[in-house]
Amino acid sequence: MISNLPHVRGTLTPNADLAKGTWFRVGGTADMLFQPADVDDLSDFLENLSTDIPVTVIGLGSNLIIRDGGIRGVVIKLGKTFGSIHHEGDIMTVQAGAADAAVARYAADAGLSGLEFLIGIPGNIGGAVRMNAGAYGTEIADILIDCTYITHDGTIHTATRHEIDFSYRHCGLADDVIILSARLRGAKSDPAAIKARMEEIKAQREETQPVKSRTGGSTFANPEGHKAWELVDKVGGRGLTIGGAQVSEKHCNFLLNTGTATAADLENLGEELRRRVKDEFDIDLRWEIRRIGEPTKM
Repeated sequence: MISNLPHVRGTLTPNADLAKGTWFRVGGTADMLFQPADVDDLSDFLENLSTDIPVTVIGLGSNLIIRDGGIRGVVIKLGKTFGSIHHEGDIMTVQAGAADAAVARYAADAGLSGLEFLIGIPGNIGGAVRMNAGAYGTEIADILIDCTYITHDGTIHTATRHEIDFSYRHCGLADDVIILSARLRGAKSDPAAIKARMEEIKAQREETQPVKSRTGGSTFANPEGHKAWELVDKVGGRGLTIGGAQVSEKHCNFLLNTGTATAADLENLGEELRRRVKDEFDIDLRWEIRRIGEPTKM
């Protein structure tokens, strides 16, 4: 039990079960889960929190494996109070907790194109900026104007797109900053045409990906000149299982919890795929899924 935490207006939950908040439905508990009421609450908390207490931030739990031993210190989750979306002209201002799909739908209703790809990305905008998420030929860096973030001393900063080192599935912001919001630029277009494109993306995703399973999105980033799923397929990964974890038969860059998987099963399965690809092709597959926390102590 962590003691002497700052006073908050949000919610503090000791020994919080984190598994139910992830798409894989695996993982241990957080020593303390903090869901701030608003930005000021978060800022005050960080400013007054002892530097000896580690801080971890999670979003919607889509591209995430929380290890079975849980997470020490404080886990911060930006919930519905960080989910506002509004626009002025062709610029959308989106808080980090807003779901990517909700942003895509809002943009479509507002007649702003260029954000359709977000309908096919699980997670929220904070996570999308953090990993420069992309799909169907567009990534966050293409539409980002700037983002606001908070550091662990409680101070708030803004960085423009050109001040951030973006690359494929990479954002150059420091690992320990917490993204609060982003400004995204769309282009005026016909709402009906935007919605039609979104329906195409949804249909393609449902046809090619195991969207109705307990999964965590794409497991590995595509190595330069290769597709991760093809490499996994070539080394016999399709359908491979370890414990309750399985490589999807439908799309073998997706791991599945078949119902009894532990976080260790999923991570071990991913590492087995990485080992096989390295041995066969001398290519290092890079995890796209974030893996945090501690393994279960034997």
